Amino acid sequence: MNQSNNHVVVMAGGVGSRFWPMSTTDFPKQFIDVLGCGKTLLQLTVDRFREVCESGNMWIVTSAAYADLVKEQLPDIDSEHVLLEPCRRNTAPCIAYVSWKIKAKNPKANIVVTPSDHIVVDQREFVRVVNSALKFTADSDAVVTLGMKATRPETGYGYIEGDLSMACPSNKEIYRVDAFKEKPDLETAKRYLQRKNYFWNAGIFIWNVSTIVNALRVYQPPMSKIFEGLLPYYYTDKEQEMIDKLFPTCENISIDYAIMEKADEIYVFPASFGWSDLGTWGSLHDNMKKDAHNNVCIGENIHLHESRNCIVHTTQEKKVIVQGLDGYIIAEKNNRLLICRLSEEQRIKEFAGE
Repeated sequence: MNQSNNHVVVMAGGVGSRFWPMSTTDFPKQFIDVLGCGKTLLQLTVDRFREVCESGNMWIVTSAAYADLVKEQLPDIDSEHVLLEPCRRNTAPCIAYVSWKIKAKNPKANIVVTPSDHIVVDQREFVRVVNSALKFTADSDAVVTLGMKATRPETGYGYIEGDLSMACPSNKEIYRVDAFKEKPDLETAKRYLQRKNYFWNAGIFIWNVSTIVNALRVYQPPMSKIFEGLLPYYYTDKEQEMIDKLFPTCENISIDYAIMEKADEIYVFPASFGWSDLGTWGSLHDNMKKDAHNNVCIGENIHLHESRNCIVHTTQEKKVIVQGLDGYIIAEKNNRLLICRLSEEQRIKEFAGE
């Protein structure tokens, strides 16, 4: 497989409102050192793919509002590879734009599309799985999605139902997809966990550029016409002006609804590399090192007394003392303080009113 044809597209336009006050619309979670490790989630995502593609084949699609943040955090990415959306239109227009632009210069491109705010624990296994999937899509018209092996009855993720009765002849780890499932209720999630052929949908897609462009032509003709029509403008000083004018006319639709649930050649690669989408404070708590009382502390000089099952994220404070709390989020950022029960975290958006 020619690695020079491998491209990685990082979608970095989300607002991460469930992580208030750490994440705000002006400064979403992908641009924050959520884990307290010295790197932001976006930087960790790009680092994760350095063994998959050359840095000249890395693409970031983000909101125009975050252009400076991306350039500051990823100075080695060519500004021509930082695509700026004038407004939010979900993942299908974002993927269509970058696909046509890549195809204009490299019609043999083989592409991974990934969110920018996930974490992966087992880096080596992740790289192995992605490279194996890229080899599979390089010379086929298959769309591969990574399916995370479920470890608990999770209601916060969508699921992929795979047909495990027969693996693909050219890659014994890849299977056809029977169906995509919405986020389930707890009883349904428990049933999925028992069945063994249901996987968490990580939102990581792998395909060659002809496959995705052809699928968009078939299933999303109006959107395809827009980005096909922009071929004379890609890589010119008129590109942004034309995108600003036409991108807002695209339908607001996810790639799952636009392509995944309609197309035929859809496959799942079941994998296990310690993945989390870090969608909530609870998921951050699940994925971090705990003390003897199941507390997670991110920040300097944090002291917990008679407290358990808490997550404290206070990276800007000199000293923090918490006493007598069980199952709470304590988070501070830029003079905003949150103290909220972990069990009520889905209401943070409502509480914050931002």
